[in-house]
Amino acid sequence: MAYKKKIILVGSGGHAEACIDVIESEKKFKILGLVDIKKNELFDKYKVISNLNDIQNLKKKTKFVHIALGQIKSSKLRTELFKRFLKEGFKFPTIISPTAIISKYAKISDGTIVMHGAHIGPNVKIGRNCIINTFANIEHGSIIGNYCHISTRATINGKVIVGEGSFVGSKSVIRENLKISKNSFIKMGKIIKWIKLRLLLR
Repeated sequence: MAYKKKIILVGSGGHAEACIDVIESEKKFKILGLVDIKKNELFDKYKVISNLNDIQNLKKKTKFVHIALGQIKSSKLRTELFKRFLKEGFKFPTIISPTAIISKYAKISDGTIVMHGAHIGPNVKIGRNCIINTFANIEHGSIIGNYCHISTRATINGKVIVGEGSFVGSKSVIRENLKISKNSFIKMGKIIKWIKLRLLLR
């Protein structure tokens, strides 16, 4: 298999493993290695090749990078790393599993990854550096802000706005036409039917 482009992943934990699986399935990029502060190896073939103090030398290998850190309580680290690599001139491709169902009328921004089995409906807009996790469902007309994580089997119903930096937990459901404030944390399995999120989520 001849890959057209090379990519480096930032992170070497469990989410990085999931990202590798999607990237290999997509067959658009060859993974050169991982960036982390610790030594690690995933699947006996992907090693940490650099740390965050050597970003400039990474540009000699490729201009493509993906933030492969997970996100639960806070998007702060993923956001900081995205902005840092962007400032250094790296590019962030959109990565989409071949098993995901994506409307041709949806828009997905740079650095976002859409995992296996996810569904993204028509007129959905997804911001930068988001995680749309396995079997997540985002219905028509919804807007997902930058740096969000829509977790496994979460359902975002029609015309919902999810604010920047938010986390929507596994199997949670958000009713249609709601606006979720930025940096919200929605627990696993939560059903959101009205707006008073600060009371519901804490």
